[in-house]
Amino acid sequence: MSHLQSGKVDISLIQAAARANLINLLEKCHGRKALVWDNSIAGPVGLVAQYTILKEHQVVKMFPLRDMPLPETDVDHIIFISRPKLHLMDYIAQNVHSDVKTKSGSKKEYHLFFVPKQSLLCMERLKHKGVFGSVMFIDEFKCQLFPFESDLISMEITEVFREYTVENDPTYLYQIAQAIIYLQKMYGPIPKVWGKGNAAKQVWDLVVRLQREKNCSDDMKNNQQSCIDQMILIDRSVDLITPLATQLTYEGLIDEIFGLNNSTANFPIDNFLTTEERTTESLSEDKKQIILNSADKLFADIRDKNFNAVGTYLSKQAKSISAQLENTQEKSVQEMKLYVQRLPQILAKKKQLATHTAIAECIKEVTDGYDFLDTLQTEQEFLNCIEVDKPSPYIEEMIAQSKPLVKVLRLICLQCIASSGLKPKVLEGYKKDLVQVYGLEALLAISKLEKVGLLKLQSSTRQYTVLRKALRLTMEDTSEINPTDISYVHSIYAPLSIRLAENVTKSGGMKQLQDVLGLLPGPTLDETASVNLMPNSDSPLTVLVFFIGGCTFSEISALRFLSQQDDSNVEFIIATTKLINGTTFLNSIIEN
Repeated sequence: MSHLQSGKVDISLIQAAARANLINLLEKCHGRKALVWDNSIAGPVGLVAQYTILKEHQVVKMFPLRDMPLPETDVDHIIFISRPKLHLMDYIAQNVHSDVKTKSGSKKEYHLFFVPKQSLLCMERLKHKGVFGSVMFIDEFKCQLFPFESDLISMEITEVFREYTVENDPTYLYQIAQAIIYLQKMYGPIPKVWGKGNAAKQVWDLVVRLQREKNCSDDMKNNQQSCIDQMILIDRSVDLITPLATQLTYEGLIDEIFGLNNSTANFPIDNFLTTEERTTESLSEDKKQIILNSADKLFADIRDKNFNAVGTYLSKQAKSISAQLENTQEKSVQEMKLYVQRLPQILAKKKQLATHTAIAECIKEVTDGYDFLDTLQTEQEFLNCIEVDKPSPYIEEMIAQSKPLVKVLRLICLQCIASSGLKPKVLEGYKKDLVQVYGLEALLAISKLEKVGLLKLQSSTRQYTVLRKALRLTMEDTSEINPTDISYVHSIYAPLSIRLAENVTKSGGMKQLQDVLGLLPGPTLDETASVNLMPNSDSPLTVLVFFIGGCTFSEISALRFLSQQDDSNVEFIIATTKLINGTTFLNSIIEN
């Protein structure tokens, strides 16, 4: 928990509240328990309550919620923990029916905990499926936000962007508003709010309405001084270009290449074995699972660096550890005693170093490859507006080679936004090639991407070209090793969303924004509470940046970079509906 407590806002309070809520629910069911998890929340709940804590409360088995019978298990209670989705109610009904049939004489009880809220539609579905009476106890596991770091929380809901943009369903906006109200109850009322985009405006309107209805503001008046001085709400639709660009920070590349889910990633195990282990051991698994958070001090030091700066840093650390281990000659008794006391700490550092060196090697194998380098070059040309109006030979080659559809679409969408839409001839050419090679799957994907605005015909206003110059979105002379600007996270490109946050929190920055806000979609929100809760100017401002529709690790690194600058008077806390990269973002749109 210590890695959640280092900021001005104590994120461990969110973890403690969620854990207490879950334990309270489990204690209502006396006896041995089996938990059946909705896959989308099993991982995030691990950030709140690890299996060791669940075991202390008589949880003996855990299973994924699937459309197949549960394994046979000797327990008193089967507890389903699920988001309120109709297809999951069908799985629960199937599980209960098959379990009751096979164990007719058993006194087993079935329970359901909704995360974070019950749904009348789901209750009706359970009644319709004939299991409502069999489920003894239905309650809510009120976990709105999952804590990742001392400056990072996420709702971990994949579908927010798709449901709002593709399906025109604003249901999740209510849940986001509830999460913001929860944060204000825990840390005090937020006196200043700035936002951009339709979803941002709707969410804040909901927050205001719900607080008025429930008199939430009365609950919060007791805590006059808030931990959070300002909130910036960013609708993902305002900046669609950033998720499509390849992240080039250490943590961003881990997510791009191996997938980083709930602070855990899986790597090829070969890189973590010695030569002897490779030849002698018969491996039961081919993946090495590693937890990556700031509890690992070395990871905390390198996670936000551009990958090109990581090798040098690891090399320096290796030399420092070697010197500490070898320098034992001519030490006095007192010095030897201190050395022996520090030895476990030095060896732990050495182990961390070995782990991150192996991870860096895994990344380098990919980043040195022609596919990665050619994709990156094409991306950077698009971001610099080089030949964005023509069909890209590299994209055409990828289609001809039947490269994964999502990789191809990611580049086409990036080209489309960089040129503020594609010329009719270029767009039709891409569509024809995609359907010819990938079939109906490509056609369905294209129609969804068009609905979201990631694929469109060129408009007369070249928004990206103007924004690029006005907000300095591309920087040619950025140092990756000793950066002076946030553009280091993509080597040449500064995330548009973070340029907005930078200007909103910088004195005089709002004047610069006024000229370009009209080029970005949706209304601008700028509200200050009637009560004066602003801190004194000497202490740093704490600003909560809330991304509606997902946020990338490169954006998080860029915000951390801004906080760490000598002239900065801002500490950022990041909240998001989901941690994403370009591939997971597009998949969430095109897959059902």
